[in-house]
Amino acid sequence: MLYSQVPAHEKRRAFRERLATGELLRFPGAFNPLSARLIERKGFEGVYISGAVLSADMGLPDIGLTTLTEVAARGQQIARMTDLPAIIDADTGFGEPMNVARTVQTLEDAGLAGLHIEDQVNPKRCGHLDGKEVVDLGTAAGRIRAAVDARRDPNFLVMARTDIRAVSGLDAATDRARALVDAGADAIFPEAMRTLEEFAAVRAAVDVPILANMTEFGKSDLFTVDQLRDVGVNIVIWPVSLLRMAMGAAGRALDTLTEEGHLTGLLDQMQHRADLYDLIDYEQYNRFDTSVFNFTITKD
Repeated sequence: MLYSQVPAHEKRRAFRERLATGELLRFPGAFNPLSARLIERKGFEGVYISGAVLSADMGLPDIGLTTLTEVAARGQQIARMTDLPAIIDADTGFGEPMNVARTVQTLEDAGLAGLHIEDQVNPKRCGHLDGKEVVDLGTAAGRIRAAVDARRDPNFLVMARTDIRAVSGLDAATDRARALVDAGADAIFPEAMRTLEEFAAVRAAVDVPILANMTEFGKSDLFTVDQLRDVGVNIVIWPVSLLRMAMGAAGRALDTLTEEGHLTGLLDQMQHRADLYDLIDYEQYNRFDTSVFNFTITKD
């Protein structure tokens, strides 16, 4: 009731242990706290919190307009709703190395299991748009060193994302991945890989877990979990998929209201009230109310 009963440090410990097995972990993107609960119910291994989704939720483009305060607040709301580990998109760390350090500690306090910090020029752009720019290696490595030095829980995952593939090619991406691991990164997120062979090349270049981003309408083909597992990927995310599905359904419902004046024909596509109440554990709240307000007022 109210939130997960598993402390954040226990989520992190269990996550790191499972990640160390080498299995592939599936992290769909949650667009709100309730969707995180649904991801857990459906048997996935973790929850991803996308910067693109957080900015879109606020009606903003994904170009570095959100603040650390906004991201941490939403991340905390989502992470507390599930026993699963939650990884959050921290963009470029919200500033210089000292800001990166503060970002890590703030998100650690918010209950996240880990974050990724990218090597784009600040302010960043969506990783699957053209025209990206990346910082030099010294700046990118400095961000990761600051993140690693700042964390207090050694199980808090510091992942380095590199966008250099779209700028300078695959060889530059593998070189940078190795350098970011040398700087202390616990895992590598190679953005906008185009083929399975490119993921395999990154896998061969580093000895830490790697992540695959299976976002729709982007630079990467939409590979299956089995395909990604076969080339050694350890985490796969679908960052915006649930938001896209929800917004698509909302648009169709509004069109139906405009055309028909009612939604009777779409009832079978809706989450039933009973399922919603079950997902938010309504009965537990009802029991709590009953146990607290179990007195009667009598007249003397």
